[in-house]
Amino acid sequence: MHRRIRLRNNVIAGLRRRMWDQGFQEFNTPIMTASSPEGARDYLVPSRLHPGKFYALPQAPQQFKQLLMVSGFDKYFQIAPCFRDEDGRADRLAEFYQLDIEMSFVTQENVFATMEPVIGSLFEEFSDWTGVEHSVTPAPWPHISWNEAMLKYGSDKPDLRNPLEIVDVTSIFAREDVSFNAFKSIIAKDGVVRAIRAPGVGDKPRSFFDKLNDWARGEGAPGLGYILIENGQGKGPIAKFIPPEATNELIELAGLENGDAIFFVCDKAHSAARFAGKARDKICDDMGIRETGTYKFCWIVDFPMYERDEQTGKVDFSHNPFSMPQGGMDDLLHKNPETIMAFQYDAVCNGHELCSGAIRNHRADIMEKAFAIAGYDKAVLEKKFGGMLNAFRYGAPPHGGCAFGIDRIVMILANEPNLREIYAFVMNGAYEDPMMGSPSEASPEQLKDLHLKTVMPMKVSEDTKKRA
Repeated sequence: MHRRIRLRNNVIAGLRRRMWDQGFQEFNTPIMTASSPEGARDYLVPSRLHPGKFYALPQAPQQFKQLLMVSGFDKYFQIAPCFRDEDGRADRLAEFYQLDIEMSFVTQENVFATMEPVIGSLFEEFSDWTGVEHSVTPAPWPHISWNEAMLKYGSDKPDLRNPLEIVDVTSIFAREDVSFNAFKSIIAKDGVVRAIRAPGVGDKPRSFFDKLNDWARGEGAPGLGYILIENGQGKGPIAKFIPPEATNELIELAGLENGDAIFFVCDKAHSAARFAGKARDKICDDMGIRETGTYKFCWIVDFPMYERDEQTGKVDFSHNPFSMPQGGMDDLLHKNPETIMAFQYDAVCNGHELCSGAIRNHRADIMEKAFAIAGYDKAVLEKKFGGMLNAFRYGAPPHGGCAFGIDRIVMILANEPNLREIYAFVMNGAYEDPMMGSPSEASPEQLKDLHLKTVMPMKVSEDTKKRA
């Protein structure tokens, strides 16, 4: 633990040194600010001087760094504390730190070219910290579109150490001579079939396939159908439903060879992609073929600007609401919102999202239209982002940036799967600090000063639970 905390110090020092060397200036932005819709719940701080009003702790210093660009500071960075009221997990904390950057007069490619040497050289500096030398992806890092990532890897944060790829084989199972009705009925309702080739597993025992099938059922799927290729022919549970002509087409489409198996997932496109991504990783680990001793980076680009909520049918931002649509105002006026792409990007390392960023929307008229499509009227926009909108109306330079998660960088370098193991002081999984007794109840005097009272959730009796 002591050594990991020292690593954290050295990583932060290394990041600062590299940013200063590139001419960036470090600015601090407010901790107590206003609430804004950035994807998670805010932590609120009541104001004693303004009864009934609350400050919000920043989920990110988004508006402030954009205002710095409007003010003429063209290269900003800080080690920014951020706060999000989300459920805890091993790679998520309520309070976290990020290397936050913003630059004026840049394109997406300029941001990549600036940050790849910073992050790449940092990982090279600490590449043997665990005692095992790791290689680091050289610049320029690969670019993978969001659509390609979801198709080939089933994830927008793919682990490129896994050599397996997903292919779409819907056309095979849609053929008239294929009689596997379990898939055909789903395809008829706009479903898709995704497949993962597992090379050279033909000599595996039956238990290898049975365990994968049991795993799939444990994940809520009906199973994980597969075909084995032997002497150019299909063998296995569903091979009898696929005639030789269709099998030959499948072999060509998926690049199959004798001794290979191919596993299938069938569902609506989004669900099929997600589950195929999980299956890809499970098959890789069961085969024991995930590459070790390397940090594999890539950029995920061309994110959709909007997505439709499956429950409500409402269109909302899919990523960062402050991003510039790739086609500008023309796309917002004339395209189906679900087809609009944004200048948004993530940096991914070994299956972890290390960074999110975007070329920003720097025009007030485009910002107003973008938010209107997501259901925010102009009055809400003025209330939430009036200061930034007003600044844009005076003229703002094109600008963009990103934020790299410092905690996850340290976690990967230390080969530590739990973020709580790289902090000197950290809350538990329930966001409690037993040592300091946090969170704690406020005294009556404190509540009176803040004009607040506590209203506790109602407790449901056991009798009521039984009747329900």
